[in-house]
Amino acid sequence: MKPSAVPIGPFIAGLSALLLLTSGCRDAKPSIYRIPKEHTAESPVSPPATGPATAPAAYSPAPATASGAVLTWTAPSDWQPKDLGTMRKGSYTLTGANGATADLSITAFPGAVGGELANINRWRGQLSLADITAAEMPAATAHVTVGDLAFTVVDLAGTGENPQRICGAMVPYEQAMWFFKLSGPDAVVAAQKPAFLSFLQTVKASAPSAR
Repeated sequence: MKPSAVPIGPFIAGLSALLLLTSGCRDAKPSIYRIPKEHTAESPVSPPATGPATAPAAYSPAPATASGAVLTWTAPSDWQPKDLGTMRKGSYTLTGANGATADLSITAFPGAVGGELANINRWRGQLSLADITAAEMPAATAHVTVGDLAFTVVDLAGTGENPQRICGAMVPYEQAMWFFKLSGPDAVVAAQKPAFLSFLQTVKASAPSAR
């Protein structure tokens, strides 16, 4: 009796599949896939930057300059006029020894701009000087009257290796405060102080004050 013939083809194919499956389970390494997170209302997408970032204008507002009735003056002939920019009513360069220069600025702002004491302490801060109190103001200020204008004048000297100095005057006029500020190296400002005080004598109203 002859043994039954067993089909060889299917047997070999099945054996090969079993071997491949066993080998794959032994050698396969897990793969990790990163799925991008979906953006929701709690995690907004920031648009790509298109240029340098700038702060909103409301974060650093420029103070409004005074308008309306103005003051006029006559500057010494050796004071060099320069660009007014957006804030100044007058602007000059004063030259001292060895070519050192100081700056004369004239500005005006609506209202009292914080009052005399606050503005004096602002200038003092620019020279790294400590604030003064209202009780110390009489000793720290002088007063110059020119017609109907009453100036409060200060002379502030800084310290350090290259000390700076400010000779400043402020005067209320037509619901605004006007500032005349001479600032620069101590030696230049000190030498120009007499000319600055004489300059204040030329300041006058462009029209009669309503006060």
